[in-house]
Amino acid sequence: MLEVEELHAYYGKSHILQGVSFHVGPGEIVSLLGRNGAGRSTTIKTIMGQVPAVGAIRFKGVRIDGLKPHEIARRGLGYVPENREIFPTLTVRENLLLGMKAAKPGGRWTLEQMYALFPILRERRDAPGGVLSGGEQQMLTICRTLMGDPELIMVDEPTEGLAPRLVALVRELLEKIAERGVAILLIEQKLTIALSISHRLYVMGHGRIVFEGTPQALRADGAVRREWLEV
Repeated sequence: MLEVEELHAYYGKSHILQGVSFHVGPGEIVSLLGRNGAGRSTTIKTIMGQVPAVGAIRFKGVRIDGLKPHEIARRGLGYVPENREIFPTLTVRENLLLGMKAAKPGGRWTLEQMYALFPILRERRDAPGGVLSGGEQQMLTICRTLMGDPELIMVDEPTEGLAPRLVALVRELLEKIAERGVAILLIEQKLTIALSISHRLYVMGHGRIVFEGTPQALRADGAVRREWLEV
């Protein structure tokens, strides 16, 4: 579904991504792991058209590198940024409805389904997004992206800074998203979560892919974990 081939990206003169290649199949949960600064967030920003790309990015067999972010979103690629980017003065309901701008008729998700997944969003539907807790804002951001009915969703550090109870809720939501046939490219710092829900994993180091395999293979490869993941 998503194919990235020899992807390079730069911030000024800094060569951040140095020939990154990977793929995500339909309905897969694929995690992109690595230490801070490895290039994970830059990878999905580049896929989403926020950073100029050198290399090939294909979505459903069609090149999308060079397109603008809104054009990429309309093709069915969703993006949940690390900083959430909700609209703080709009209500929860208004934030969710804004996500429908690119939705297709008969989409997988409705407003009522979002409320069913996270009843707190129903309870706070008339509250401004800016007064929600960090965990509630994370739920809102994921649900707003789903309202656009993406076929693949890229999620950047969804559990960062959340309490254990909310981490469990976010994990449950990601699993429910995959059950609906939506593929997920996940950037996650918590290795236990990535190992438990991913079909496959990639590990990045210094702007390159240094490992590709199953959760079982990564569990068994202590050398990779020590060199590229553990602090």
